[in-house]
Amino acid sequence: MRIGLLLAAVAPLVNALGQEQIISFERDASDDLFQLAGPDRGAGQILVSGDDYWGVIRAAGDLAVDFGRVTGTNFTLSNGKRHAKPAQFKFDPVNVKNNTDYSTTEPQILEGPKYAEPDAKHTVIIAGTIGHSKVVDKLIRAGKVDVSDIEGEWEAFVTKVVKNPIPGCKEALVIAGSMPRGTIYGIYDVSEQIGVSPWYFWADVPATKNEEIYVSRDQKTQGAPSVKFRGFFLNDEQPGLTNWVSSNWPNTWNGAAGYNHHFYALVTELLLRLRANYLWPTVWASMVYTDDPFNQPLLHAYEIVLGSSHTEPLMRAQNEFKKYYEGEWAYNLNNETIDDYFRYGVQRAKPYARNSLWTMGMRGTGDTAIEGGLGVDAIIEMLETLVHNQQEIMTQGLGVDDLSDVPQSWCLYKEVQSYIEEGLQVPDDVTLLWADDNWGNVRRLPQANETDRAGGAGVYYHFDYVGGPRDYKWINTIQLSKTAEQMHLAYARKADRIWIVNVGDLKPLEIPISHFFDLAYDAERWGPDSTEEWVTAWAVREFGTEHADHLASIVTRYGMYAARRKYELVDERTYSVINYNEAEAVLHEWKTLEKDAQRMHDALPEAVQPAFFQMILHPARGGRILHEIYITSAKNKLYALQKRNAANHLIDRARELLDADADLTGEWDDMLDGKWIHMLDQTHIGYDSYWQQPMRNTLPPLTYVQEGLTALAGNVRLGVEGSNASIPGDDQFHENSGKTLELPPLDRYGAQARWFDVFSSGTAPACEWNATVDKPWVKLSARKGVVGAEGNDTRVWVSVDWDAVPEAEDEMVLATISVDTPCSKWDKSRYGYEDPLIELPVHTRRVPKSFEQGFVESDGYVAIEGVHYQAVVNSSDGADATYHTFRNYGRTLGGVGLWPPNLEKLSVDEAPYLQYDMHLFTNDTIANVTLYLSPSQNYLGDDNPLEYAISLSPAAAAEAEKPKVVRPVGPSIGANSPEGWDAAVADSAWGISNDLTTTGFQVGQPGHYTLRVWCLLPSVIVQKVVVDLGGVRQSYLGPPESYLVGGRD
Repeated sequence: MRIGLLLAAVAPLVNALGQEQIISFERDASDDLFQLAGPDRGAGQILVSGDDYWGVIRAAGDLAVDFGRVTGTNFTLSNGKRHAKPAQFKFDPVNVKNNTDYSTTEPQILEGPKYAEPDAKHTVIIAGTIGHSKVVDKLIRAGKVDVSDIEGEWEAFVTKVVKNPIPGCKEALVIAGSMPRGTIYGIYDVSEQIGVSPWYFWADVPATKNEEIYVSRDQKTQGAPSVKFRGFFLNDEQPGLTNWVSSNWPNTWNGAAGYNHHFYALVTELLLRLRANYLWPTVWASMVYTDDPFNQPLLHAYEIVLGSSHTEPLMRAQNEFKKYYEGEWAYNLNNETIDDYFRYGVQRAKPYARNSLWTMGMRGTGDTAIEGGLGVDAIIEMLETLVHNQQEIMTQGLGVDDLSDVPQSWCLYKEVQSYIEEGLQVPDDVTLLWADDNWGNVRRLPQANETDRAGGAGVYYHFDYVGGPRDYKWINTIQLSKTAEQMHLAYARKADRIWIVNVGDLKPLEIPISHFFDLAYDAERWGPDSTEEWVTAWAVREFGTEHADHLASIVTRYGMYAARRKYELVDERTYSVINYNEAEAVLHEWKTLEKDAQRMHDALPEAVQPAFFQMILHPARGGRILHEIYITSAKNKLYALQKRNAANHLIDRARELLDADADLTGEWDDMLDGKWIHMLDQTHIGYDSYWQQPMRNTLPPLTYVQEGLTALAGNVRLGVEGSNASIPGDDQFHENSGKTLELPPLDRYGAQARWFDVFSSGTAPACEWNATVDKPWVKLSARKGVVGAEGNDTRVWVSVDWDAVPEAEDEMVLATISVDTPCSKWDKSRYGYEDPLIELPVHTRRVPKSFEQGFVESDGYVAIEGVHYQAVVNSSDGADATYHTFRNYGRTLGGVGLWPPNLEKLSVDEAPYLQYDMHLFTNDTIANVTLYLSPSQNYLGDDNPLEYAISLSPAAAAEAEKPKVVRPVGPSIGANSPEGWDAAVADSAWGISNDLTTTGFQVGQPGHYTLRVWCLLPSVIVQKVVVDLGGVRQSYLGPPESYLVGGRD
């Protein structure tokens, strides 16, 4: 990674992630800066207008406290009037004792921050909303602040230092917003820039201390966000979030967990500090409107747009119908009751309609499809009637003539998307909220003829999910580069009205949440190539510049390792313990990551360590422990098959690791005097071939080997790379009575070494062994040793001294390794267990000098990282398309796909192609070429599916073989996903567990070959190319990349 170079580039972004910098902590004589705070300045004052929005005044109060967090001295807040009482938001709480007939109870207030006496001399900040702040409006009329670029804009603001803004004040920073959230974002922009992280509460990031704070006198203009509504969905909140909430607040009046207005105040402040504006509240064991009648008013007062999930239409919580109404949740059978249910929701939300986004449509009960056996045509007809009636109810209930200015969305989740494909007509003013597949792959986006709808389009995305093929809800498993790729695809297709992401318990998803909202707020600033820069800027904001480059590397590596396969899907079968040294390599990556994280944690100040533990160290250590549990279990299974004594030691190790996982959760619970107790209660180990969470963490099945008796074949036995078999003796993995095992081959262009294990399978405390090889140029890492019941097994590495291989040797030489021991149980001549032999095929062949660049076959395959193509060849038709490399993306390195992302489908003649050059030694065979593709969906519809074309031809051929067109993703039928989808999202790629991306080509003779790949739509992203000539063995990540002639260092 180029993190070191990036650090210099992001220095201006310190404490202001992607925003134009206005704050400085040092003053140079040449700087045109105004001092906001300093030891000689005293407590500054923030001035607001009493007629401004309550939420603006409240946020200004936060800013006053934030200055105290940074400097040690809080600012004061004033509305310019003496003896002023705190601002009040008055509301009439809904009567939650009757949730079918709308009524309210005695008026209540939310009280804002306390005001100090006006102090013009110390006033350093003035904040207000255009048209709602007398002081700001006066400055605008006087020409001291130019708001012409933001008036009427959505959530825009300007900041500027103004001279003599009010009598008695020489200078002050003015924050003027086009609407209340614009002002709030301007206020929190200053908070962030002075050193207060948006995550100061939710991740315990301490403020960056500074005594002196300066602001630029130049005007800053921040325009409208890229995406209008940007929010998250608190979902699947049991056990973690609910258990934490229950530990901090009493149950609500109706016995539900304490999801009250105190909880939502913390959530909404976080959203606003992250420049978000939209919330889907918790669903399953709560009812946000009735659990606490202060919830809905508070969200409105804070200026958060309240919505509801795809299963909760017209501002009613999912559980309300079954609790308060009679009859079925079936519109065709109970429409009058359901219409009344909707009317009540509209009545209840009317006082807060300015900050409401209405979910339309209807699904079945409990996040399911519509029930009752209706056919698709009947469902479509019913839904069209339903939405028509919903809009009539809204028009009447809100007292408006039309709904063109009332935000509405219909979430096309799961089966609902199929209704659109089958002809469902949606009113033009309703936003089509397209959904991903619950695994971060957008299922559908606007087609070219759908981008002009008045309601526009949006995306419902997932960082957490409960459902098939498996829950994933423990900790962060999100690869930021994948999020950027998918959301920029959506943005390019004009799905920019709503972005809402399912974040489960909220913690510990702090990093992907921040990234998602920054993309949504300024998609132009944070483009598809910005992830490395963003991570570095994030690291600087949260932990400072000193460690930012190393921290960014940790975050990036973690994202790749964790996203390869969700933790809940990892098991003892995932990574191979016999092929390609895969399991050892994966575990080494995790151990290195954890070591790097621990070293950085220990180097940080103590005050910063809790935040680092939560967001960095805990995930790294937890990921390592989980992977080590399953790899240890896989080795136990292998060793038990081979009857090794060591199988039993691995049981002990697995139990130690399970205890370590529990201790890690305990460390989380104990941190900060138990602030986050129970937040990490989520189980994550021991899923039993079932999608739902296990009730308790459990180890996979482990096998114990009897230690009291020696194996029939003796005390010392052998196992080899690439096989479950062991010798001497019999098993299901090699020929009965066979004494020979074969290692995978060695040649000049592949693996540098192979291995075999010498292990104990008996009761003898110590057994000597000796190994010999019949070829002097074959080298062994050990030729003798001791194993036994009380000792260690030995892994022997086998390599070739290529400089010593005689030139006259045949192209394939079979070297034989003999291993003998005096610890045989019986007389070999009498009982038939002869000394074991290991054969090593050695290929001495060389690539012709005429092959100057490309990959070389070894071990019966060619494997190439997708981004390591030799050339991009443009089409003769001159289509405006090329290829884009996605760095730190996918399972192993990166990905490459068609660009720009708003391209329509190209033909083979129009599309450029990727060229991969290779030399093949194998002849007269079928080369099965598999592309590992990102698990994208048919985002332009099943009638316009993802496609690529592929050909493999001799490089010297006069004419390349006609390309074969492949459709890797099949149609979605109803609520069903395409064929192979379960495996693709579990594997994080198409092509791992099925042959949907495998194409066969005849290879008639050895020589130079050219593989050409035409991606015909964006989001066909090639992560890896594997050409199987008969040698590919089972693994999860695929064989290692092949040797490249004439390429990179």
